[in-house]
Amino acid sequence: MHSSSPHTLNLGVLAHIDAGKTSLTERLLHTAGVIDEVGRVDDGNTRTDSLALERQRGITIKSAVVSFAVEGVTVNLIDTPGHPDFIAEVERVLSVLDGAVLVVSAVEGVQAQTRVLLRTLRRLRIPTLVFVNKTDRRGARQEGVLRHIAERLTPDVVPMGTVGALGTRAARFTPFTAADADSGGFTARLAELLTAHDDTLLAAYVDDPASLSYDRLRAELARQTRRALVHPVFFGSAATGLGVPELLDGIRELLPAPAGDAEGPVSGSVFKVERGPAGEKIAYVRVFSGTIRTRDRLDIGTRDQPGTGSGTGTGEGKVTGISVFDRGADERRPEVRAGQIGRLWGLGDVRIGDVIGVPRTGVDPAAHFFAPPTLETVVTPVRPADRGALHLALTRLAEQDPLIGLRQDPVRREVSVSLYGEVQKEVVQATLAEDFGLDVAFRETTTICVERVVGTGAAFEIIDKEPNPFLATVGLRVGPAPVGSGVEFRLGVELGSMPYAFFRAVEETVRETLLQGVHGWRVPDCAVTMTHAGYWPRQSHAHGTFDKSMSSTAGDFRNLTPLVLMDALRRAGTAVHEPMHRFRLDVPADTFAAVLPVLTRLRAVPHTPTTSGTSYRLEGDIPARQVHTLEQVLPGLTRGEGEWESAFDHYEPVRGGTVPTRERTDHDPLHRKDYLLRVVRRTDGAGRGNAVGG
Repeated sequence: MHSSSPHTLNLGVLAHIDAGKTSLTERLLHTAGVIDEVGRVDDGNTRTDSLALERQRGITIKSAVVSFAVEGVTVNLIDTPGHPDFIAEVERVLSVLDGAVLVVSAVEGVQAQTRVLLRTLRRLRIPTLVFVNKTDRRGARQEGVLRHIAERLTPDVVPMGTVGALGTRAARFTPFTAADADSGGFTARLAELLTAHDDTLLAAYVDDPASLSYDRLRAELARQTRRALVHPVFFGSAATGLGVPELLDGIRELLPAPAGDAEGPVSGSVFKVERGPAGEKIAYVRVFSGTIRTRDRLDIGTRDQPGTGSGTGTGEGKVTGISVFDRGADERRPEVRAGQIGRLWGLGDVRIGDVIGVPRTGVDPAAHFFAPPTLETVVTPVRPADRGALHLALTRLAEQDPLIGLRQDPVRREVSVSLYGEVQKEVVQATLAEDFGLDVAFRETTTICVERVVGTGAAFEIIDKEPNPFLATVGLRVGPAPVGSGVEFRLGVELGSMPYAFFRAVEETVRETLLQGVHGWRVPDCAVTMTHAGYWPRQSHAHGTFDKSMSSTAGDFRNLTPLVLMDALRRAGTAVHEPMHRFRLDVPADTFAAVLPVLTRLRAVPHTPTTSGTSYRLEGDIPARQVHTLEQVLPGLTRGEGEWESAFDHYEPVRGGTVPTRERTDHDPLHRKDYLLRVVRRTDGAGRGNAVGG
C-alpha cells in the first residue's frame, strides 16, 4: 500500500460572474478527453451546472466536482459560483483546495469579486494561476489587463506568453520557451520577480546574472508558485480552446500535488452536503490524512453555525458507501485515501464544515474566510397549510449552506432566513418551488445588526427569596469584550459549590440568551462572570421517593438565567451597531458632481477622491442597507460607466434616528410577568429544603 494517494490535485476555478469560469471548466474537460462535446452556459448543457435553476439563469449556484487526468495527475476540478450572493459556496471550497485558477476577462479586466477572491487566496496561501479569458473578443487587451492585475490585484504576476491577433477569432497564444525567452525579455522579467522573494537567488543574480538560466528560473517559478508567492498568467479563450493546453501544462508543472499520509490518522473536511434520490445525506469530504473505508466509524467534529447558537460538539457516524472522484469519473470504491475527494453515505448528522476524524494542525475549523450575511427576511408560505413543510424545507437548505442562518419564531410561527443579497432570495424562492413544491413570499429585506455591551452591569437572584420563583441562585456580571473575541463565560464562584451540571446549564443558557440582546440583536462579544451560585440538594421523603418540589434541577437554572442576564445587560447598557461596507467607486469625472450628493444622502462616508485620467476614484464606508439602493441608481448617474465594488468590513454604532430593534423569538425575559407565564413554573411545594451555596 502506498503511503499517500499518488498524483492527485484538488483544483478550484474561481472568478467574477460572467468571466467564463464554467466555460473554462467545460473546455478543460474536453481538452483532457473527459467529454466529447463542450457544453455552453447559454445552452444550459454544461457538466457542472446541473441544477435547473443554474441552467435557466446561466450562473453557477452550487459548487460541483468533476475529475480528469493529465499526464498521470488526477485533477479534481471544483467549479464555484461567481456571484457574490453565493460566496458561502466559495468559502467551503477554499478549505479543501491544493491550488486554484482565477479567471479574468480580457475585456472587462479585474472586477469586484476578482479582488475579493485573490485577496482571500493569497491570505490562505493557496497557489493560484491566472487565466485571462476572452482574448478572441472585440475589446480584449493584454498589456492593459496585465497592468490592471498588477494595480488592483497583485504585482507578483508574470505572463507566460504573448497573444497574437488579439481581439479576433484568429487570436493565438504563444507560450514563452527556452528558445525565445530572452528575445522577449521573459528571462529578465522572471528574474526580477523571483529574486524579490528569495535572497539567495538575488545574491546569485547580482554576482552573475547569466548564472540564472531559463531552466533554473523555471524551476524557481514552480517553487514560488507552489508557495503562493507569485502567480503565472496564461492567456486564451474558453470558447475556442485557445491557451487551454498550455494552462493544463501549467497546472501539471506549477501547482503542487497534496501532501498526506494515507497510513496516518484520519483527518478530513466536509465541504458540501447533498441529498440522494431517497433523501439520504451524501457528504463530500476532502481527506487530508489517513484512509476512510466502508463500514468505518468516524468521529465528526461540528463547527459553530453562525446565528444558530449551536456550539462545537462531536458525534459519530458509520460509513455505508463511498465513491471517489478519479480520472474523469465518480466511481464506487471501498475506500478514499489522503489527497482524494470522496462522497460518503451513512453520516446522517453530518453538516458542512464538519471535521472528520482529527482536526488539521494549525487550522481553525470554525474560521470563516468571508463575511457573514448581513441581510435577513421572513419567509412565509402562500398556502398556510404548508407551514410545516416550509420549515422542513428551509432546514434542508440551511444544512447545505452553513452561512444561511434560520431564525425560528415559535410565537408568530415564522421563520427568518439570513441572506447575502436579492439574487440569493430569488434562488431560495425558486428552489423551494422546484425541489419542494412550495410557493413562498418574502417580507421586506432588513439589515442584521449586532449589540455591543458599553458598560458593566450585574444582577442576582437568591433562592427562596422574592421575586425569584425558581429553586436556584444565579448572579451574573456582564462587561464588554474586544471585537471578535466571542462570548467568554467565567466563574467567580467555587466550581465545587454546586453540581457541575448546574454550571453547564447556566453557561449554555447565557450563550443562547445572548443571541437576542436588549434590542433583540445578537450580542457577539462580551464577558459574563457568574458571581452567585446556590441550589437545594436532592430531597427525599422517609419512604425514599424524590420530592421534585423541594429539589433544584437544571431547569431551574435554565429558567432563571435569562432573567438575571437581561437585567445585568440592561444595567450595563448596549449599543446597536449596523454592518458597514468598505466601497471603491470609479466614475467618469463629469458625473462626479451628480454622484456625490447621492452618496451623502445614503449616509456614505467617502474619503478624499483621487483622479486617474478622466475618471474619479472614491473609497469609503457605506451602511450595508444602502448598498442595494446605490447599485440600482448608479448606472443612471454614470451612463453605465461607474465601477462599484463593496464588501462587508465592520460594524458601526447606528447614528441618528430611531434605534433599530428586532422582534424577539424567545420568551422575552425583558418582561418578567409575561416571561414567567410562558416558562414552565414550579408550583410552591408544601416544604422547603435547606439552601446550599451563596
